Amino acid sequence: MKVSTLISSMKISAAGLSLQRRRLNVISSNIANAETTKTENGGPYKKQYLSVKAVNPNKFNEILEKTKTEIKITNNNHLKMDPEFLEDTKLKIPEAEVKEDNSEPRLEYDPSHPDADENGYVKKPNINLVTEMVDMISASRAYEANVVAINASKGMFRDALEI
Repeated sequence: MKVSTLISSMKISAAGLSLQRRRLNVISSNIANAETTKTENGGPYKKQYLSVKAVNPNKFNEILEKTKTEIKITNNNHLKMDPEFLEDTKLKIPEAEVKEDNSEPRLEYDPSHPDADENGYVKKPNINLVTEMVDMISASRAYEANVVAINASKGMFRDALEI
């Protein structure tokens, strides 16, 4: 295995770490503002989410087709595959953009609230804390998986140096 392949695997995992960190920041912002009824724009806080765009969604199928091997006999050259796809993709990091959810705010009846309308209803952000917590657990698990992948690559480096 080439050193560039191990470095590429670490770069991919690092991109995943960065993406999950951004996702956790957006989720924590949603949780912190779940009860914010008035923002600088005048209305209630709008839920945010991270929209991730795949770099090349068809690339996975191309890579899968290149790496298919039919083993007929045991041969040293049999699995001699160099993942040249890592070099020609230039390891582009997926584009991620923070967007606002444009769903209607939820109305809560509280005539004593300073932001209540003439009917006594307060417009509150359409944020479900349970959903946000599930998303947070999902993002933290994905973050942990990327850390494990980086540690596995480091272990391969260390083992290769011992040979």
